Amino acid sequence: MDPPSMWRATTVQACGLWPFAAGSGAPMSGVPLGRHLYTGATVCGDPLSWFTRAHYISNPSLFMLGMPGLGKSTLVNRMLIGLAATGVVPLVLGDLKPDYADTVRALGGQVLSIGRGVGGINVLDPGAMGAAARRIGGAAGQALAAETHGRVLNMVAALVTIVRDRAMDDHEQSVLSAALHHLRERTPEGYQPVLPDLVRVLAEGPDRVRAVTLDRGDERRYQDAVDPLHRSLLGVLDGPLGDTFASNTVTRIDLNASSVCVDISRIGEADTQLTAAAMLAAWSDGLGTVAASHALADAGLQPRRWFFTVLDELWRPLRAASGIVDRIDALTRLNRTLGLGDAKITHTLKDAEALGSEADRFKARGFVERAGMVVCAGLPRQEMEELGQVVGLTRREIELVSSWSSPPGWAAQGERDEPPGRGRFLIKVGGRPGIPIQVAITDTERQLHDTNKRWIPNEPADGAQAGHVLDLSARDRTPGRRAV
Repeated sequence: MDPPSMWRATTVQACGLWPFAAGSGAPMSGVPLGRHLYTGATVCGDPLSWFTRAHYISNPSLFMLGMPGLGKSTLVNRMLIGLAATGVVPLVLGDLKPDYADTVRALGGQVLSIGRGVGGINVLDPGAMGAAARRIGGAAGQALAAETHGRVLNMVAALVTIVRDRAMDDHEQSVLSAALHHLRERTPEGYQPVLPDLVRVLAEGPDRVRAVTLDRGDERRYQDAVDPLHRSLLGVLDGPLGDTFASNTVTRIDLNASSVCVDISRIGEADTQLTAAAMLAAWSDGLGTVAASHALADAGLQPRRWFFTVLDELWRPLRAASGIVDRIDALTRLNRTLGLGDAKITHTLKDAEALGSEADRFKARGFVERAGMVVCAGLPRQEMEELGQVVGLTRREIELVSSWSSPPGWAAQGERDEPPGRGRFLIKVGGRPGIPIQVAITDTERQLHDTNKRWIPNEPADGAQAGHVLDLSARDRTPGRRAV
């Protein structure tokens, strides 16, 4: 027999259908995500709606874990589209594949590219924060300018950390801060300094920089204090990062864009250092834009806007260099105002365990503990046991999510059989029972967010049919040579 049809209605509308009405505790605030696996009820949710309207969570953040190919980025892409429809500005700060560029273009947003020969970014450029500080003026403008200095300092220190594969010393950060202050004060109006200008400041050794090195007028003491930092900055310009950070930003993030995607997919998969540096630079610039927008709104110069940032493939920058966790934590903590939600996506908790020091591993695990929402796709049982110690999963929830990590069945006659866990997620909030959902995407979403584009064959050009290739291979009759 065919199953009966199902409708959703309020208690007033469905009261006359008793006993054929069933109540559901599924949340209905936010972006429609999918159907509850057990009740079939529609489940809605996203970090911003559950924080601002429903008050289900105290922190507008989401942390998502799951094995590859089960739909993690697809679910976040749906949240991105739904939030954009409500006026929230999505920011994809470092699109690696790219997974979100087509969606941002369809929303009428801005897509920027970073990579060798494609586009660079000037980490010394204050960007939207500098422009907002000048526009606001007064004490509020000075406070925003001071925050801009801190953000630039953290970004340059992050690049040095990546090149060295270890964190900067404390006195080097003091030297770097003094050099940045000197450079900013001596820069003419309308010109944005770049990293080569910062290198020249260290070589010249102005009084403000020498004062923090305690050289006491001894040139040798000054050189000993700044040479390690000087060499590292030269390594940023001429080393594995190439000239990506040596010149002015090609295109700045538009403060009034409806959505923004920073595409870094042109960077090679094995180029881990440049990938991590590009992601950190994109995060710094994007979060600076958020801070500028809120500062302008606080001053009454523009309407209030909310933002939703997507930090996908988090494991790649985490593994790039020792101490990079501190820089990611600093970048995400500098914006202390409300109006910013975020989604961090990675594969397993073992991404944090692979970090070099225990301190870094502890901080990376804190990303999960501080998240308002934790969303799990299919994960192995051992991984779920470890996650349960952090999130608080029941035995039934562990068994359910573990079953989603099974491979697809043996499809008959070469048909494509999807994994049983594709599109299935468990949403955990605090100590509440998890909400298992099934996501079914639309045709439009499927066209905009296809993560397997590289596996779709191109249409063969005229005269280059497969049969011609086989015939050409068969003509090779040279003795001792095999046709391949």
